[in-house]
Order: sequence, then structure tokens, then C-alpha cells
Amino acid sequence: MNVMPSVNTVAPPTHPVSDFLAHEHECRDELRPWVEDLLDKAEAAGWQRHTVASTLMFLSAQHVSAAGASRDRSV
Repeated sequence: MNVMPSVNTVAPPTHPVSDFLAHEHECRDELRPWVEDLLDKAEAAGWQRHTVASTLMFLSAQHVSAAGASRDRSV
């Protein structure tokens, strides 16, 4: 199913962070169409889908690492 997300909007969570599994699942469901659309666009531009997916994972890991380092410095 290829449902395009609303134009430039991401719905807010309805499950609290304390309900970890539901919160994570909801986030995945919300972001899935955005990621699939980005993968489709990059592939159409000539990038290999695997390369794009791997790059997204790398960039995401960098973001998480940087966020963790920022928290560590503020303690």
C-alpha cells in the first residue's frame, strides 16, 4: 500500500512514551510512508534502494549518537 502522507505533516503520537511498544509501533506506522516515498524517489533518481536504506540507517545512528552525547555533556 502506497499511501502518501499529508503534505509536510507528521501526526503527533497518541500513545505516551511510557507505553513503549505502542509508542514505537505508532511511530513506525507514521513514518513508514515517508521512508517508502523517499526510497522510491531516490531509486527513481538512480540510487540503489539498498544503498539509500543503508545510508538512512547510518544517518539515523549518527543522529542518535549525537543526541546521546549532547545529553551526556549536559549532565
